[in-house]
Amino acid sequence: MSNDFKSKVREQFGKTADGYVRDRGFAGGDDLAEAVNLLKPTSEDIMLDVACGGGHTALYFAPLVRGVVASDLTMQMLKKAQEYISDEGGVDNVTFREADAEDLPFPSGSFTLLTCRIAPHHFPDVPRALREFHRVLRRQGGRMVIIDTLLPDDTEIATFYQTMEKMRDPTHVRAYNRQEWTQMVEEAGFQVVATRVFNKTHDFPTWAKRAGMNREGVKNLAKFFIDAPAKVHDYFQIETFAGEVESYTDEKLLLYATRTDKK
Repeated sequence: MSNDFKSKVREQFGKTADGYVRDRGFAGGDDLAEAVNLLKPTSEDIMLDVACGGGHTALYFAPLVRGVVASDLTMQMLKKAQEYISDEGGVDNVTFREADAEDLPFPSGSFTLLTCRIAPHHFPDVPRALREFHRVLRRQGGRMVIIDTLLPDDTEIATFYQTMEKMRDPTHVRAYNRQEWTQMVEEAGFQVVATRVFNKTHDFPTWAKRAGMNREGVKNLAKFFIDAPAKVHDYFQIETFAGEVESYTDEKLLLYATRTDKK
């Protein structure tokens, strides 16, 4: 990850950290429940939550494992996550570490579990990050869940998605479809065991403002949604009222994989 881009990410998420922590949409959901179901965490597991954001995934898993390391590139986000977990109460086994997902500061084989939720689309080099995930997981029993927005297979719809995400957030790099994710994960040395897809509906004004957009930016983004082709409206279930975008729905891919010794 280039220094210039890392600075941009730190700036973006430093100024929007509070909004992400307070967004209850990250605090739970069917995707987290299914992650627990697949990973089957135990009191013997040591977990790394990469790009932890507001700390919601770390807090969700903390009561189920021996300990969680919540890592993030942005120190301000880590501080907000620490405050959030402290305020929620009930756990004392989460530690925090500033870390680049593509260059993790942990010894090989440090963890038995790894999660990374709604973050890889900000990584310039996802294959490199996945190799790091493989390295820090234990050879025996290492398992991982990645959750991120699923890129549509249709080229026109995918182009719309990539464009609107970059309009909203300059640190968005790209999303991937299921085939791309499976290939990257397997090439990093993992065995893909299961995938799941979940729908997520976003309140448009909240979603746009959470990224720190100004009024003019929100207006332009809303127009981009409204002017989109009919098949884009259908795919994302875009809801409008009186010329305003109210909501849209996208898909999140959950990918569960285990470490193999192929590499």
